[in-house]
Amino acid sequence: MLKGRRITVVIPAYNEEAMLPKVLEGIPDFVDEVIVVDDGSSDGTYKVAKAFSERDERIKVIRLEKNCGKGCAMREGVKHSSGDVVVFMDADGQHKPREIISLVEPILSGEADMVIGARKGDVSQRPLHRRFSNIITTRLIRLKLRQYVYDTQSGFRAFRREFLPTIESDRYEVETEMLLKAAKMKARIKEVPVEVIYDPNREGRFKVRDVLRFIRAYLHF
Repeated sequence: MLKGRRITVVIPAYNEEAMLPKVLEGIPDFVDEVIVVDDGSSDGTYKVAKAFSERDERIKVIRLEKNCGKGCAMREGVKHSSGDVVVFMDADGQHKPREIISLVEPILSGEADMVIGARKGDVSQRPLHRRFSNIITTRLIRLKLRQYVYDTQSGFRAFRREFLPTIESDRYEVETEMLLKAAKMKARIKEVPVEVIYDPNREGRFKVRDVLRFIRAYLHF
């Protein structure tokens, strides 16, 4: 608990057996609840998460029988969350758990209702098609929001419970959906800089069809 508020961290995980331990080991002591949602992994992700939950009562593990996507896993995690502030972070190690404090402090101090961890890493490590798609999607979202948001697609973000949108999207378009919905709810949106570590070998999960899903989400929400 921090400043009298419960903090929940939701971690959607798909085939993250290797990286998940590093993420869970770094969760700060002030976090009250950690919900790991194994999105139908075919490796040892669930086993690793369960082992951590046996040592740390804050950690809850949910296993989905089939892979249904990042948004789907996040939605399931929210169902089991109880925090006044809900933080989302990826399980692949690109986010540093120690920076959770940077996301929750503006909410606890009353400055913001949604905080995005704006990635400041070396984007040159990312595949060209990812960099290009991020530029296009970010500019379109800024146009729709009528406000400047540096990193619209960051998965490292925190919400005040009252401004946590209902998640409808199943896959990577979830970041777009939640940002647009939060803006419609008149949430005060703030960005804080965070470090990020890109692994070029892990970028293959984002497909061209995810761009099409973004377009649908953009037009719908």
